[in-house]
Amino acid sequence: MHARTFAVAALVAAMILVGSSVAVGRILATTLPIHFASMVRFALASLVLVPLTIVMEGRFPKIAPRTLGILTAQSLCGSFLFTVCLLEGLRLTGAADAGVVAAATPAMVALLGWLLFHERPNRRAVIGIAATVAGVAAVNAAPSSAHGTSALLGNGLVCLAVVFEAAFLLLRRAVDEPLSPLAAAMWVSLLGFFLFLIPGIWQMGALPAGGLTPWDMAELVYYGLGVTAVAYILWFYGVVRVEAATAGVVTGVMPVAALAFVAWLCGEGIGARQLAGCAGVLAGIAILSGMGRKKRPGGNLSCRKVLPPGPLSKDF
Repeated sequence: MHARTFAVAALVAAMILVGSSVAVGRILATTLPIHFASMVRFALASLVLVPLTIVMEGRFPKIAPRTLGILTAQSLCGSFLFTVCLLEGLRLTGAADAGVVAAATPAMVALLGWLLFHERPNRRAVIGIAATVAGVAAVNAAPSSAHGTSALLGNGLVCLAVVFEAAFLLLRRAVDEPLSPLAAAMWVSLLGFFLFLIPGIWQMGALPAGGLTPWDMAELVYYGLGVTAVAYILWFYGVVRVEAATAGVVTGVMPVAALAFVAWLCGEGIGARQLAGCAGVLAGIAILSGMGRKKRPGGNLSCRKVLPPGPLSKDF
């Protein structure tokens, strides 16, 4: 029981880190060039995950060319396009709205699985998707006056980021080569770094005249090491030690944490619209996570049915 409690605590901590990324991403998007910040983020994550993977697995994980191609496509969707759409969206909309919309990843995965892979959803999945859609619709019902009509475009970009994140998750199914979650995270971080390398170097000329401030550096280190590397490690530890339904419900911490950090770091007010949207998304996550309750022979539950939102989902 003690080990399980510790595992749940690790998952909660991971989701809090992911939720904080919305507020930190909002600040980064308004102070630093997006491609440069993302290049530094994945570079820092790679500096941690590469040696950690070598130590944990005893070698650098080699992969077949086909697997490398799939992981490259995944990184293009889940690291590059997801990050660009999310951060560009955060330039235009409120971080509170973006935090609620970004939590819709589990429902988007179920929806794309239905549309692209003809995986007909059961009644529970349909209800979960509907609840999530209602939550996102509540967020977009009346854009805040602080961001005007651009909020709709910003929320649309965040929705597009969720689509790319869901595509990333579905592409993972095409990898038939044994690959640990830690090794997959390492490869995704490395590939994300190389995808952002050229545009990141190009944007170095657009850095503030005074260079990076200590606060800018702190944000980059937190985004690269805390939100990416540490959150990966916490999720890896916890997800294999609890039931899939439990891990799925824990993902509901993400939008709540996002709203809390947005209010604290960005100074944005949290109104009825965001709370209603958060309630709808949380209901959708809880309903969808309940789909993993069916036990396999032997009483074990599959953790691969868990579809956490945000950066952590890149490891499944």
